[in-house]
Amino acid sequence: QVQLVESGGGLVQPGGSLRLSCAASRSLFSFNAIHWYRQAPGKQRELVASITRGDSTNYADSVKGRFTISRDNAKTVYLQMNSLKPEDTAVYYCKADDSTWTSYWGQGTQVTVSS
Repeated sequence: QVQLVESGGGLVQPGGSLRLSCAASRSLFSFNAIHWYRQAPGKQRELVASITRGDSTNYADSVKGRFTISRDNAKTVYLQMNSLKPEDTAVYYCKADDSTWTSYWGQGTQVTVSS
């Protein structure tokens, strides 16, 4: 059974920064890719950033240059969010895709950007 736990969300002023973490119950290298999604109230869930087993990365145009996805050990992926805007307010979820492309979702962490 795969467990994913997000943390690091909170309230931040526009222009501020947060770092989100996604901790997995097994090695990240057992997955094809790890993704960060976000969903604001009344809106569709949106892919924000992805990192593959080979450490290639991709970003949504709306966050490119402001957000960075990375890993610093075998079980944790991070999303560094800088220059935050009110429109970044959402619940952020991590998702892991295994070798059969089965997806596993975390429960999400709330990010609120407001003055």
